[in-house]
Amino acid sequence: MKRPWNIISPPVYSLLTYDEQGKVNMNICTYVSAVSMKPKMYSIAIDYTTKTYKNLEKSSKVVLQLLSASNLKVIRKLGKISGKLFDKDRYLNSYNLLQSWKDYNVLKDTCALIELEKKSVVNNHGDHAIFFFDVTGFKTISEKNVLSFQDLVDNRIIL
Repeated sequence: MKRPWNIISPPVYSLLTYDEQGKVNMNICTYVSAVSMKPKMYSIAIDYTTKTYKNLEKSSKVVLQLLSASNLKVIRKLGKISGKLFDKDRYLNSYNLLQSWKDYNVLKDTCALIELEKKSVVNNHGDHAIFFFDVTGFKTISEKNVLSFQDLVDNRIIL
């Protein structure tokens, strides 16, 4: 039997941040929620130990990418290997997996792109910080084939 928090199958996102050298870093997120209509806001839980968290300490603009089933091939590299140990910018560029959107280097073949601006963060509650962001721009690319948590289970990425 599934744990209560795994009964539903939320969409899988990747949060794009840049480090101090301007290099792309991306992680995998499923703890993502729209939390306000006016203004439109998202909350995203980020593990304290990640490069994404470190990048968010120093930057305010990020892109939340709603992944599609065709992005499944990058999940292990973006979500299972820390950006502290693995150059995700070099990997993504060497395999021609990026395209330009609003001066950001985003993944190809996503379902949607959401430009966010950091507003606040809640720390010291569990193993993730909760970041709150205002939506400053977006692009819907496709409403079909959204990658879900269940897809990660079915492909034995999450056991």
